[in-house]
Amino acid sequence: MTTAQAGLSVSDPRAYRENLFKLLGDRNPLEVLAETACTLADTVRKHPATVLRTRPFKGKWTPNEVIGHLTDSEWVYGYRLRLILCEDHPPMLGTNQDLWVAGQRHNEREPSELVEMFRTMRQFNLALWKRMSPADLQRNGLHNERGPESLGVMLPMIAGHDLSHLDQITRYVQAALR
Repeated sequence: MTTAQAGLSVSDPRAYRENLFKLLGDRNPLEVLAETACTLADTVRKHPATVLRTRPFKGKWTPNEVIGHLTDSEWVYGYRLRLILCEDHPPMLGTNQDLWVAGQRHNEREPSELVEMFRTMRQFNLALWKRMSPADLQRNGLHNERGPESLGVMLPMIAGHDLSHLDQITRYVQAALR
């Protein structure tokens, strides 16, 4: 599944960012980032792995694959965060998220294991986000698909990305239970 399948088109980088910002609204991005792991853990506690591994819509990810994608994203965003913070205007490569999800066989993983990996990386990254100064947030890198991107733009994007995929997981679990 691509972000377009999740309702977020990457073909228009500005619209993609705006959609993520809209999902976040007035919420504090750091609070959203701090809540995501617990929300994922609650979902995994409430639903058996068989439900989370069910593909409710042909050509779409399973809820477990979405959790795997969030785990991958946390790794990628953590790397980009460090690149931008420590280097001047570093290049950042996009990824083919469908190939990452398929290649790592996320649907074969234990949902609780994926959530724990996500939680660990998120704690590590969140500690760094919380220490950002206003000057740090102005630092930027050059994304090969979206162009210049500052840490101040990346932070609410990640929070919106979390919210988008948490909603997707909820919808897919509901569909799998029907």
